Amino acid sequence: MPMADPEKSAPEEPAPQEIDLRGLRCPLPVIRMGATARRLPPGTRLRVLTDDPLARLDVPHALRQAGHACRELPSPDDAECVFEVTLAR
Repeated sequence: MPMADPEKSAPEEPAPQEIDLRGLRCPLPVIRMGATARRLPPGTRLRVLTDDPLARLDVPHALRQAGHACRELPSPDDAECVFEVTLAR
């Protein structure tokens, strides 16, 4: 009997939803991110974009305080910050 190809049989994980918070100044990125997180189901993956220097600190702090996983991703533009977020289950 042929073996199943694990790459073909594993369900594809959906791409993260993108939340573009560029152009917003604190506290708006944190407020909008919190509102978005509250209305999405646990386990949802997000890609969050921001260009406010304070949001680079405030967004991950607020997400972690709420129990969500958050990590900063490399960005080709130093003025922009990209976070990968998984909402708490």
